[in-house]
Amino acid sequence: MDIITMLDELQNRALHEPDVRNKFLAVRTAQEPITAFCEACRELGYELYEMDLICAGEEFHAAMKRSTNGGGENSPMLSGEDDFYELFMASII
Repeated sequence: MDIITMLDELQNRALHEPDVRNKFLAVRTAQEPITAFCEACRELGYELYEMDLICAGEEFHAAMKRSTNGGGENSPMLSGEDDFYELFMASII
């Protein structure tokens, strides 16, 4: 299962299961929130690690940029545009 599919399933669970949502919201206060987020994912049965999450965001953003404007890198990246952790958290708040 790829990272985007895992995050989609986890997002759906967080939106429909209050205990899962609370688990994810609690990681925001951890000293290392991305590490805590990935640990919470693994506790729920999804093998997700920090570098997987970071690389998936960067790869997704790069693929999206290649698919527009003739494949050029003409548009600047918006802050957080490739940050799947922040996008996930914003979607469940």
